[in-house]
Amino acid sequence: MERSGYVYLLTNRTNSVLYTGVTSDLKKRVYEHKNKLVDGFTKKYKVTKLVYCEVFDAIEEAIMREKQIKAGSRAKKLRLIASMNPEFKDLYDEI
Repeated sequence: MERSGYVYLLTNRTNSVLYTGVTSDLKKRVYEHKNKLVDGFTKKYKVTKLVYCEVFDAIEEAIMREKQIKAGSRAKKLRLIASMNPEFKDLYDEI
């Protein structure tokens, strides 16, 4: 059975750090980041603001897209965010 998947980008309060992730439950995963329940990069650099996401029918598609985004430059990621969310507002309450 295929599950839906999400690729998401998070940033910190000053938009100086970017994090790209993939999940099958976006609301839960971002909640974990916001509440620092996830050890590692996002906790260390206070990366808690959801600024971009894409939805896929299958988690495998989301994983492929995550790899594509991660392989891109910071400038490409910033353009991607700006195309959907030019104000870099936190989208968490909209999901």
